[in-house]
Amino acid sequence: MMCMVVHMPLPLSPVPDSEVDDLRRRLAATRRPPLPQGVGWERGTDAGFLAGLLTSWRDRFDWRAQEARILDLPWETTGSGDRALRVVHQRATADAPVVVLLHGWPDSVLRFQRVLPLLEDLNVVVPALPGFPFAHELTQPGMTVAAMASLTAGAVQALGYDRYVVSGGDVGADVAEQLAVSHPDRVAALHLTNVSPLHAVFADRSALDAEELAYLDTVARWQRAEGGYIAQQSTKPHTLAPALADSPAGLAAWIVEKLQSWSDVPFEEEELLTWISAYWFTNTIGTSFAPYAEFAAPAPYVPAPTVLSAFAHDTKPAPRSFAARYVNVQEFVEHETGGHFAAWEQPHRYAEDLRRAVALGHRPHK
Repeated sequence: MMCMVVHMPLPLSPVPDSEVDDLRRRLAATRRPPLPQGVGWERGTDAGFLAGLLTSWRDRFDWRAQEARILDLPWETTGSGDRALRVVHQRATADAPVVVLLHGWPDSVLRFQRVLPLLEDLNVVVPALPGFPFAHELTQPGMTVAAMASLTAGAVQALGYDRYVVSGGDVGADVAEQLAVSHPDRVAALHLTNVSPLHAVFADRSALDAEELAYLDTVARWQRAEGGYIAQQSTKPHTLAPALADSPAGLAAWIVEKLQSWSDVPFEEEELLTWISAYWFTNTIGTSFAPYAEFAAPAPYVPAPTVLSAFAHDTKPAPRSFAARYVNVQEFVEHETGGHFAAWEQPHRYAEDLRRAVALGHRPHK
């Protein structure tokens, strides 16, 4: 196979000192809003928590140490122009199974940093999805999850892999489903931590059983309480983006509330600041809204054999009965701990379930 791979040891460049200095100046000049006291996280990001986080970001956080670890990942770039995709490519032996790991929002390839050392016997491809941190600049509309799936398929093929297992959650789950449907000859199996949320939006309630209807009611309650960000990012993203791109305090408030409330175990301060800094220094918060603003119909039924990991403290884990309407659930693995960022929170359990999917992909299916 002819590979269209641009091999670059460090396709990412260190952030200029001037940008680090600019961040500190902005943080020092933060204008804090007067807010009612004593409400904690009830109305969004806790003001006291945010104040402490911003102080640490300005005075103590060592971006250069985190940046060095990020730059040290095995980056490669496939394709060129508007088909270019930057990936972390951790190589094993030529005949080792291949897995593709797809991140979500508001994170990046950093979601999988704790999993990579557990998968050294596999060939691992982790795309920086278009519009997200570390990806090539996204300047044109139309980057739906289906378009992301197409780019990912092209990138993995360019790396020389014709058959692979795809693992993802959040936006990555949507991309994974689209990829499996559009390239059934390449996707041997899926490992998902959730099915696409759009299945709940378009579900025919008249065809569902009591358990599934109860699940849709849970989703509706979650949407009313937690889904404001979806409404804004999907309808008026260009109104929101300038505020978050210009204010590190605003960006931190927007992201940290999700990282804290969607995870089972709170992130450490250094981890929070690393993930937020990834968005700040790459200036990608606005373009990361693309999967919300660029509508793509959910994938139809996905026949690829699927392992579905249900982490108890994820935002709205679907029961097996509902998920099985949309993906070919061969194994449904329930975990009592772990939240939305399972690959980061529970890397060993995540890796174990991913290996279940690898085994499925190598098993003969009728």
